[in-house]
Amino acid sequence: QVQLVESGGGLVQAGGSLRLSCAASGRTFNSYAMGWFRQAPGKEREFVAAINWSGGSTSYADSVKGQFTISRDNAKNTVYLQMNSLKPEDTAVYYCAAAISRGLVIGPIGYGYWGQGTQVTVSS
Repeated sequence: QVQLVESGGGLVQAGGSLRLSCAASGRTFNSYAMGWFRQAPGKEREFVAAINWSGGSTSYADSVKGQFTISRDNAKNTVYLQMNSLKPEDTAVYYCAAAISRGLVIGPIGYGYWGQGTQVTVSS
């Protein structure tokens, strides 16, 4: 079992940056691939980025490629999402998730554990 707690969300102007963090409980963090998803009002939750257990492989949604960077620090049981050049359309609740898999997991079905989410609001 793993518990996930996101932080780092907030209000930022368009063009600004935020770094989200997701702290995981437990001593087996490096057994889990991790991912970030987001859900905007009135829309379905969508995949943002994923990272494998070691951090050696990553994957991004086309909409954030080159703009967001996912990384992890297994010594700190934490996964990050660096978000640059933010746009109003990036406004959403951002969730981190842990997959019971070491390899990359893209779709939400592969994730068994979810955080409570952190709000990111980008003003124009």
